[in-house]
Amino acid sequence: MEGCGMVIREAVPADAGGIARVRVDTWRSTYRGIVPDRVLDDLSYPEIEEQFLEVLADRHNPPVFYVAENDAGEVCGFSYGGAERSGEMGCQGEIYAIYVLREYQGQGIGLRLLEKSVKGLCERGLFSMMVWVLSENPYRRFYEKLGGRRVIDNTFVFEGNEARLTAYGWSDITSFLSE
Repeated sequence: MEGCGMVIREAVPADAGGIARVRVDTWRSTYRGIVPDRVLDDLSYPEIEEQFLEVLADRHNPPVFYVAENDAGEVCGFSYGGAERSGEMGCQGEIYAIYVLREYQGQGIGLRLLEKSVKGLCERGLFSMMVWVLSENPYRRFYEKLGGRRVIDNTFVFEGNEARLTAYGWSDITSFLSE
């Protein structure tokens, strides 16, 4: 674990397996008790890896995608985003996902990933952003501490289950970078 976060770099297709591991493991450790156990238990590393391979291979609309790599070259966190997907939130950009394995949390890795993503969004001319978070996710305070303004609450249905989501937004992420 030592030294994780020393390398934050752009994700490449070869990272898809590590990204899938982070995504599945963080969902299972963070959302247990929030998301039904059967949904978490049914998560598939190969299926999630295939989804991220597709995302990373998209040359027409490539995402802003970064990984945190530990000293052993293993992915221990990631973030990705791009243009705001709904077109209804009043933000130009969106962070689609940001996850750090539990054993690497509390080391500033999430913040470094978010800063890289914000820089990437700005480089694409996207100067405001939002992120959706499960309302019961205790880590949503991360966005609140960084000045994320609660924009809207919504209900999302997946796998036949309802979940409450909260959107946080920043109207000017250039000021976020300068803080």
